[in-house]
Amino acid sequence: MSLKSFATSMLLAATIATLAYAQTPVGQFEHHQDVGAVATPGSVVYDASKLTYTIKASGANMWATKDEFHYAWKRMKGNFILRARTEFIGKGVDPHRKLGWIVRPDLDTSGPHVNASLHGDGLTSLQWRKTKGAITEQNAFTEKNFDVVQLERAGNKYIMSVARFGETFISKEISDVSLGEEVYVGLYVCSHNNTVSETAVFRDVEIVIPARENFVPYREYIGSNLEVMDLATNTRRVLYRVKDSLQAPNWTTDGKYLLYNHNGLLYRFDLKTNTPTLFDTGDVKRNNNDHVYSFDGKMLGISSSSAEDGNVSMIYTLPAKGGKPTKITRKGPSYLHGWSPDKKWLVYAARRDNEFDVFKIPANGGDEIQLTTTKGVDDGPEFTPDGKWIYFNSFRTGLMQIWRMKPDGSEQTQITNDEFNNWFPHISPDGKWIVFISFPKDIAPGDHPFYKRVYLRLMPIGAKAGSQSKVIAYLYGGQGTINVPSWSPDGKKIAFVSNTEIK
Repeated sequence: MSLKSFATSMLLAATIATLAYAQTPVGQFEHHQDVGAVATPGSVVYDASKLTYTIKASGANMWATKDEFHYAWKRMKGNFILRARTEFIGKGVDPHRKLGWIVRPDLDTSGPHVNASLHGDGLTSLQWRKTKGAITEQNAFTEKNFDVVQLERAGNKYIMSVARFGETFISKEISDVSLGEEVYVGLYVCSHNNTVSETAVFRDVEIVIPARENFVPYREYIGSNLEVMDLATNTRRVLYRVKDSLQAPNWTTDGKYLLYNHNGLLYRFDLKTNTPTLFDTGDVKRNNNDHVYSFDGKMLGISSSSAEDGNVSMIYTLPAKGGKPTKITRKGPSYLHGWSPDKKWLVYAARRDNEFDVFKIPANGGDEIQLTTTKGVDDGPEFTPDGKWIYFNSFRTGLMQIWRMKPDGSEQTQITNDEFNNWFPHISPDGKWIVFISFPKDIAPGDHPFYKRVYLRLMPIGAKAGSQSKVIAYLYGGQGTINVPSWSPDGKKIAFVSNTEIK
């Protein structure tokens, strides 16, 4: 073989190797590769045990008329929400090393794009290039040093939202950038100094396809993720997915199973094998997402409707292992939310005389007792483990907020007081913490709809007016996400549902 032929063969082999490298799927991304004239090839490592993406990259910059970076991407059409927690590794060389999400119609180094950019010195900006070879523009945030970054596309509008983990989002948007229907979507890192490589780690990486516009609630559904979060590390793990509506997981008291609702039936999900089995509720087959185990784990309370009761929800109890339910309430609609620790009482929300209030009833049946009487919606009642308080949510002061009262309905006191609509307070097994879901204030306070941008928040019992609450999960979800008590028995984890269209 001549030297020329040998060189040609080596070049061809290198080209094939480069293409193979570029076509390597990683985690939920189709491929990863360098874009632009980077000096040192970049890399992506996905750790399935830690659910992290570690990206290493060089590249001179992502600015002016061209970009150089390493890119983990997938092709997408339509609207989407991209979200991740981020962290640079090490001090770094250049203060303007960059990481974030980027959306592009092609992989041309000078191509148009929209880029949610976090810089090494804390600078945070929404950046874009409208046409090939144009000068990059930006809208920088006043504040700095964020580690949660979200980029959403809604038609030709792009919304960048950022937060310090534990805090709520602030946002900026651009509405006149047309990148075409099908685009590249993914994570990137640029060292901003082509003589070095920089490394960043991405956690809680989510690519959400939201519900289409004008979908019909309770008739149309998108996919559901059954998730568990470790509260010590804030690590989320998707255990199971369905293409329609899975709702309201809660733990069995032995910690081995989750119980959830799917299409009117209850399923028990084995946490060891990650498989569901149908749960026996006898001839009660139109169950909703209100199901609660007694504190000792021996009984289960459920809510269900039937033609016999005028198709309104009624409350039943049955053995925790399944069997024939016993109807407890005489009136409907009634929606179960909790047992008293001594198993003597059930607490629930019910509509009576066109008002939603909190009631309790003997667990073996009898006359119901009304605990709240204010106008509007009072909902989500749940006993503390010591039996001294019932926490619930009410919008009697405007927005939906968390309240508490004594078991006889006295001493009704507001616990949260903020700009969100807060629903479904769930008390930790040790009685020290509350987890709840927060909807934005532009949603009607008496509603907790499907498919919204929501937060799961955690606050200590006794915190003054919610002043110590923190975000533990940034979600696309809502109805069915965390309607029922969802703490693990040891208080170390919570279970919940997030949503996305699943193709």
